[in-house]
Amino acid sequence: MPSERTGYAPWSLTREAGVQSATVDGTIKVPQNIQPVLDTGFVDERGDWKGVKSSDEVFTIDPTHEGIANGGAVLSPQRADRDFIDMTGFSDLFFALKVTQGGNYAVAAVMGPDTNSFANLTPLNANALLRGTTATTPTSFVTTLLDSAENMTADVWNIFSIQTVVKNQKQLQFQITNNSGGESDITFAYLRLV
Repeated sequence: MPSERTGYAPWSLTREAGVQSATVDGTIKVPQNIQPVLDTGFVDERGDWKGVKSSDEVFTIDPTHEGIANGGAVLSPQRADRDFIDMTGFSDLFFALKVTQGGNYAVAAVMGPDTNSFANLTPLNANALLRGTTATTPTSFVTTLLDSAENMTADVWNIFSIQTVVKNQKQLQFQITNNSGGESDITFAYLRLV
């Protein structure tokens, strides 16, 4: 049950001190109740509703690239309905690789395919390494993610965390190069975090 308490209005402390000629009541009612608030979004400057983003609950798993030769490279995600990762509103990313041949793999963050736009810009420089500034290099563009030799264990999910360097990237793909020394199937998955 809501309750109220009486407090002194700052503009009329003299009234409370006993001056009877004050024209303003010296008390104000202050509601004393707890009310839950749920933030589900906002209306932008054009009047469009924008919902609040939430982290993905499960990984999105891409179809398997089969029989990739040593030295061969693939782009993921590659699904027909979702051939890039839209990080708009997301800060961090988990990605996972499951390979059938253990060994080294190169992983690079690249611009998504030129069949899609970056907001309203087309054509894109597809497969180009993503470049930008970071907290440690605020005045120079650097490659955001390029790992030339990451050792993967075969037949399990190798899970990696990327924090902030691909934040809000609208067209993100990963180029994965098999440097394991043998042929390998490569399966890719990702999970976005707010």
